[in-house]
Amino acid sequence: MLYNGFVALSAVFVVVDPVAAVPFFLAMTSEVDPVRRRGVARRAAFVTWLVLTGFAVAGAALFRALGISLPAFKIAGGVLLLIMAVDMLQTRASEARITEGEVQAGARKEDIAIVPLAMPLLAGPGSIATVVVLMTRARSGPWWGTLPVLFAVLVTSVAAYLVLAGASQVDRVLGHTGMNILQRVAGLLLAAIAIQFMLDGLGDVLPQLIRRA
Repeated sequence: MLYNGFVALSAVFVVVDPVAAVPFFLAMTSEVDPVRRRGVARRAAFVTWLVLTGFAVAGAALFRALGISLPAFKIAGGVLLLIMAVDMLQTRASEARITEGEVQAGARKEDIAIVPLAMPLLAGPGSIATVVVLMTRARSGPWWGTLPVLFAVLVTSVAAYLVLAGASQVDRVLGHTGMNILQRVAGLLLAAIAIQFMLDGLGDVLPQLIRRA
């Protein structure tokens, strides 16, 4: 269970990537005082936890109700994560995560905590796909195998709050070069996760196709 917890935490943290959210957060809260900024970070982290936990628990059932098979979702999620990973390796903002228009709209909003900070910046399509796939894997064993995934979501949400609440210090310590290095490392890990998701999806669906043939 410890190993599963480490794998789940690594995957969820890399996809949510609160460090990469720091420049966007600072841009959207440039006129906000430090106390209010921490409040925004706290609400965003809570909504991130709520959304990802909700999809982890009920996501698979929801997609089945919509007629979407889990293998198809794994492959689609893997493709989405791979697009994000390529952008991260090139140290550019991924439009699969957040667009420039959303950042500009956020800078004009009274409260950015839910939209666009929690969704789609932190708990976006890539994060949702990751927790659903991890939870689907975990449910193939005993029920307590799902706990590491839920714990990973909680720890990542707390980490997101800490990083965003101290965004100015994080930006000052890491600087542009440090941010780029971390983004490339995270992008490499995310690419591996994306390919694994696609392989899992293909591994689920290929035997069915072979039997039908």
